[in-house]
Amino acid sequence: MQKWKPAPTEAVVAFEAATSGLVGAEPRKMFGYSCVFAKGNMFAGLHEAGMVLRLPDKQRAEFLRLKDARQFEPMPGRVMREYVVVPVGLLNAPEKLRAWVERSLGYVSSLPAKPKKSSAGRKPSRSARK
Repeated sequence: MQKWKPAPTEAVVAFEAATSGLVGAEPRKMFGYSCVFAKGNMFAGLHEAGMVLRLPDKQRAEFLRLKDARQFEPMPGRVMREYVVVPVGLLNAPEKLRAWVERSLGYVSSLPAKPKKSSAGRKPSRSARK
């Protein structure tokens, strides 16, 4: 299994600022990275590639026209269709980044809620195994 590298520091700082205080956002960890979810669906998160956002087709096409924006490909050949990597220029523009994060939250909030997974069949947490 691949060991992920930490997210770039500037992405972490921008992510924390852009996602703080969002109504309806639920912070969680996924693969050790900070993410935010709404209605059980991830809409923004961190990865070794940087900060990622989930956007619908039209907004994603607009986003990908930004300088250095690209689709999110966590592993070679594995493009996550609705996700984009936030370019450095946008990480350094807090108001613009917050607007894109809010668009991402709005999109995910319009999707059906993901059903909660039952704990049956899940491995016990490390603390519960001790």
